[in-house]
Amino acid sequence: MENLKILVVDDEPGIRMGVHRVLDKFVVDYPFMDDSIGFDVDDASTGEEALEKLNAVTYDIVYLDNKLPGIQGIEVLEHLNKANPATKVIMITSYASLELAVQATKMGAHDFVPKPFTPQDLRSSAENVTKQIFLKRMMQKMYKEGKQIRFQFLSLLSHELKAPLNAIEGYLKIMIEQKEGKDIASYDKMIRRSLDRVKDMRSLIFDLLDLTKIESGELAKKTEDLNLCEVLKNSLSSIQPMAIQKDITLGCNLSYPVIYKADPRDMEIVFNNLLSNAVKYNRQNGSISCAVSDTSTQIEVSISDTGIGMTPEEIDRVFGEFVRIKNENTRNIPGSGLGLAIVKKILDSYNASIRVQSTPGEGSVFTVTFNK
Repeated sequence: MENLKILVVDDEPGIRMGVHRVLDKFVVDYPFMDDSIGFDVDDASTGEEALEKLNAVTYDIVYLDNKLPGIQGIEVLEHLNKANPATKVIMITSYASLELAVQATKMGAHDFVPKPFTPQDLRSSAENVTKQIFLKRMMQKMYKEGKQIRFQFLSLLSHELKAPLNAIEGYLKIMIEQKEGKDIASYDKMIRRSLDRVKDMRSLIFDLLDLTKIESGELAKKTEDLNLCEVLKNSLSSIQPMAIQKDITLGCNLSYPVIYKADPRDMEIVFNNLLSNAVKYNRQNGSISCAVSDTSTQIEVSISDTGIGMTPEEIDRVFGEFVRIKNENTRNIPGSGLGLAIVKKILDSYNASIRVQSTPGEGSVFTVTFNK
C-alpha cells in the first residue's frame, strides 16, 4: 500500500493532533485503484518550520492554515507554487477569513476546509485530493508508457456515475411512494435535479471516451475540406438552448466561407467545448461573440464572452486534465475538468494553437489559430 506524505501547518496544537488522529490510519480505496492509499502525516506549527520541511521533503498534500505567527500561509503557498507546484494545498481557515481562503484557491490552492471541521470533513477532503493525485499520475503513466489503461478508466467512470445514479434512484423512489403527496408539482425540483444529474453523466461519459480515444490514437481522422464558419454555426445552434436559459445574446457574423482541411468531428468537439464554456461561465444577460479571420497563412477563430473571467494563474492551469478552476463563482458550475484538455490535444494534433485573454469579472477570449 502506498502512503501519501501530508504536512499539516497550523499554530493550534489541537488542529495538528486532530489531523493526525483522523488521517494517520485512514485509507482511501476506490474501485479503480490497483491498491489502497494511506497517509504519513507530519506537522509544523509555523510558516518558517513548514518552509524548512518543504525544502527537505517533497509532500503530496499540505493542509495550510491561513493565519500563522511570522510567515503567513499565503507566503508558504507562494513558495510551493514555485518550488513544487505538484503539491496539492488545502487551506485551513476560520469562517471569519473565508475570503482569504477563496483568494488562496485563486492562487493555486486545491481547496479549503473551514474551521471547525469534523473528522468526516477531513476524510472527505483527503479522499477528494487523493483521487485527483491518482488521476494525474494515471495520465502521466499513459504519457510515459504509451499504454492504454482501459480498465482503470472504466472503473473510474463507473465510480463517478454511481453517486448521480443513486441520487436519481432516490428521487424516483420518493415519487413512486408519493412521499410528497399526489400533486405532481411537488416533485418539480426532484425532476429537475435528476435531469441535471443525467446531463452531467452524459457529459462525463463523452469526455472520458473522447480523451481515451485521443490518448490511445484510436480517434482516426477522416479529413475533408470544411467550411469552419458552417461548423461554428452548427455549434452555436447546439448551445442556443443553454444560452436562452441565461438570457445570453449570441452575436456572430459568419457570412463567408473559410475552408480548412480537418475531421468534422474534431472541429465540432473544439467549438462545442469552447462555446458551452462561454455559456456556463458567463453571467446572466451576458453575451457571446465569434469572429473568424482568414489570411494567406493562418485562420483565426475567436470566441469572446462577458463571463466571470480568469486570473493569469488560472489561465496557466486551465488546459490540464481533470482541472476545474475553483473559486466562489464556479463552485456550483458542473463539469468533468476534461473539456479544455481535449480541445488542446485535438488542436495539437493539427499543429494548431489556442491562447486565452481574460480579465476577472469582465470575461474571456479564446483564440484558435490554424496554420495553412
